[in-house]
This record gives sequence, structure tokens and C-alpha cells, in this order.
Amino acid sequence: MPPAIFIVSCTLFTGLLVWGEYKNTFRWRWFAKPLASASFILTAIAFGADQTVYGVWVLAALVFCAVGDVLLISNGNRTFLAGMGAFAIGHAAYIGAFLSVETGIGSLYVIALVGTTILALLTLRWLWPYLGAFRWPVIGYAAIIACMVSTSVIAAPPSGAAPYYLIILGAFGFAISDLSVAKEQFVKPGFRNKAWGLPLYYGAQLMLASSV
Repeated sequence: MPPAIFIVSCTLFTGLLVWGEYKNTFRWRWFAKPLASASFILTAIAFGADQTVYGVWVLAALVFCAVGDVLLISNGNRTFLAGMGAFAIGHAAYIGAFLSVETGIGSLYVIALVGTTILALLTLRWLWPYLGAFRWPVIGYAAIIACMVSTSVIAAPPSGAAPYYLIILGAFGFAISDLSVAKEQFVKPGFRNKAWGLPLYYGAQLMLASSV
């Protein structure tokens, strides 16, 4: 099937998910979120993710992120921690994908790594008073996000057909969307976090899925 079908379905289900969050309807979350996440997996498959090493890494990342999405539907510290673990594996898989098509580790990577590390430290400073028992898991998660984003700047799609900026925009969008999750979980929950965080997250995953 054409990838556009799954891109549209992901967009539609994301819209339904945001509506469900606005209405605070648990059933809509369970209906729309798994389908939105399945749609970005199918997008990657439709683009031929199984044809390259890079694509297989991306597909693995998307699957683990989809597992994390489902785990975060339920409230509770245990499921949130499990969701963090799934997303951390997803980020690690993205790092593997980016390294499989890296164009050379040079000054650009160093600049990106320093920049993302500073942003990660600033984020930790913001969250620190609210984290409690989650401090060490969040430190580890912030570190792997910084590595994922910085590695994205040296990656190039294997086929050459997809523009390289899809990878960079997708990686940065994914990382920024995590701020909405952190604020929702640790600082101040509310619909506004999800109103911008969910569309950004699914848009970022679609970009990465389309880069294969």
C-alpha cells in the first residue's frame, strides 16, 4: 500500500487521540493511540524499511516506541518506568540507525553533542525538584536522548531519495516532545502538554519512518 495512506491514518488517529485527551476519555486513548503508533510502523514498512540495515534499525526503534506509547496510556509509576525503558531502547535503536549511515564524526557532531548535553542539563535542572525516585532513570534517559539527537546530524538516508533533514527534524522533534511528557508526569499535568506534545511526537516519528 502507498505510504501516504498510513501517513494520513497516523494523522487522523493522532487528531482523535488529542480529542480524547481533551475530553479525558480513557476509551478514546486506548482506541486512537495504538492505531496512531501502528500507523507510523506501517509507514516505515511501506517505504521499504526492511530493505536496508538503516531501515531495519528504524523499524526496531518505531516498534519499541509504539510499546512505550501503549505503556504510557495507563497511569502509574511502574508503567511509566516501563514506558521509559521502551523509549530508551527506541532511542538506542535510532542511534544504531544513524551510525549505520553516518557520514563521518567530525566537528558538527561535537558541536551537536555539546549543545544537546547543555540542553539536557538545563532540562534536568528544571525537573530536578520534582523527580524524586525517578532521578536516576531520568538522568539516563536524558543522556541517551542527547546521544540520539547529536548522532542524527551525521546521518544520511541510505537511498539518497529522502532528504537528510527528515532525520534531523525527526530526532529533534522527538526529543522536544519528551518535554511535554516530562511536564505532564512530573511538573504540572494538563491538556496543554498533550495538545502540542502528541502532534509533535507523531509528526517526528513519521519523519523518521519516511527517511528509510
